[in-house]
Amino acid sequence: MTRGGGAEGASLGPAEKPPRHIPVLRSEVLETLAPKAGETYIDGTFGAGGYTRAILEAADCRVLALDRDPNAIRGAAPLQAEFGPRLTLVESPFSRLEEVAHDALGGAQVDGVVLDIGVSSMQLDDAERGFSFQHDGPLDMRMSSNGQTVADFVNSAAEEIIANVIYAFGEEHKSRAIARAIVGRRAETPYARTRELADTVSRVFHGRKVDGRHPATRTFQALRIFINDELGELASALSAAERVLKPGGRLVVVSFHSLEDRIVKKFIAERSGKTQSVSRHLPTETIKSTPPSFRIVNSRPLTPSKGELDVNPRARSARLRAAFRTDSDPWPLNRETLGFPAFED
Repeated sequence: MTRGGGAEGASLGPAEKPPRHIPVLRSEVLETLAPKAGETYIDGTFGAGGYTRAILEAADCRVLALDRDPNAIRGAAPLQAEFGPRLTLVESPFSRLEEVAHDALGGAQVDGVVLDIGVSSMQLDDAERGFSFQHDGPLDMRMSSNGQTVADFVNSAAEEIIANVIYAFGEEHKSRAIARAIVGRRAETPYARTRELADTVSRVFHGRKVDGRHPATRTFQALRIFINDELGELASALSAAERVLKPGGRLVVVSFHSLEDRIVKKFIAERSGKTQSVSRHLPTETIKSTPPSFRIVNSRPLTPSKGELDVNPRARSARLRAAFRTDSDPWPLNRETLGFPAFED
């Protein structure tokens, strides 16, 4: 499916709007997964089913597909009808990947896991979801139907917390000025619409674009990541994938901005023995004595070709990293070593 997981994905103009069902780096994902008959794969981010369809068409195999978005699961009926028992769909965040796999597969390990991180084009292009400032809609941004919305957060959180969120998850250097403007405006009228928030942020920049993008791009990215705990979900999903993959199993992750890619890169590098821990919980001696649980496939991330970018501009920030599971025991998850942004609430 088309993904726009980073800030860039929310900043397309109308002329750049791509078709909705383009799986990013499809050929590269399939080449790395190398589906074979009789094998089982997990698509942790089903979306519009682009990767799931590609895997099922490539071999007579089985796919367990997860998505936390109930709309994605409801929209999967035609694909389910087409592939029948070869496809199992579950509404769930991919952080629960291990639990879902245990229930659906009876504890059996799998041959491959693919994760396409971030927000999908279906979500960006649906004004009622509130992900993009390109279309005015309710200030929501939830990937599921649960939890607080962005409107709830910006209307109630302390100015310092709003600033910290925007800086940590959006890498926005004007975070304090933006937070001050948000709190000042909400004192008069609470936020309810995406356009209201985008206009507030835009005024901080006097309407000027930043690096060729709308000035609210980084703020919207930060709030979306925070509301959905996207980085925490990613870390938990990577750890779960490590536990459910059989020896030789393939892990393929497509990310869309530096915060996601940093976590994926450090996770794979650490578990392949390429880095040393700086955490007091996992000292260097432990790293050296723990057998690698993964083998790196590509030391440098794969990126979209010019031909793909011509068709799908939202893919421009995509990065694919992959690793093969060894027969060593999985490592404990330690977020301190994965490059999480510093955030104080």
